[in-house]
Amino acid sequence: MNRDIPEFSLQRMPIYLNYLRSLPDDGSLNYISSGAIAQALGLGEVLVRKDLAYTGCAGRPKVGYPRVELIAALEKFLCINDFKSAVLVGAGGLGSALLAYGGFENYGIELACAFDNDPAKVGTTIGGKPVLPISELDEGCKKYGAVLAIIAVPAQAAQQTAEELVKAGIKAILNFAPVQINTSGDVKVINIDVAANLAILASML
Repeated sequence: MNRDIPEFSLQRMPIYLNYLRSLPDDGSLNYISSGAIAQALGLGEVLVRKDLAYTGCAGRPKVGYPRVELIAALEKFLCINDFKSAVLVGAGGLGSALLAYGGFENYGIELACAFDNDPAKVGTTIGGKPVLPISELDEGCKKYGAVLAIIAVPAQAAQQTAEELVKAGIKAILNFAPVQINTSGDVKVINIDVAANLAILASML
């Protein structure tokens, strides 16, 4: 993936892909214009063209983009065909819901297992995924070849969890704990505070 792409452009790539995948595959939409995509998604046409230019798929004047080729270009850009393994730490309410969610594979990600310190959860399966003791985090990450991790633990445990994941070889972390975490080196982190984002939405009403 091109790391020079602006972050907001990168965030829109899965949105384009989801929309194109949702269109009927009956031959009626072999080509689609940037204008049609922009109108469907409520975006500017120039913005869409600039974003899609990063994929290397060229649109044709007065015709648009070959839809199948554009989907393939987006999948390649997002490395969807290069499956990556992920683990989850914290199999509580949110963690359990994420384990049961079946959408990760649509983006080339296999959520392999979870880790937790609750004896009632350890040894069980949630969404078909094994829940392992937190003491086996390093061993489990290496066993499954995980490079991605999701943190769904209480705020006070998030930083230590992140540090242990980095030691285990994790390269990128999606953090749902309501606290900012810091990592060393080139480990990428996205922090998602669900309550804070709802508060932002509420302030817009």
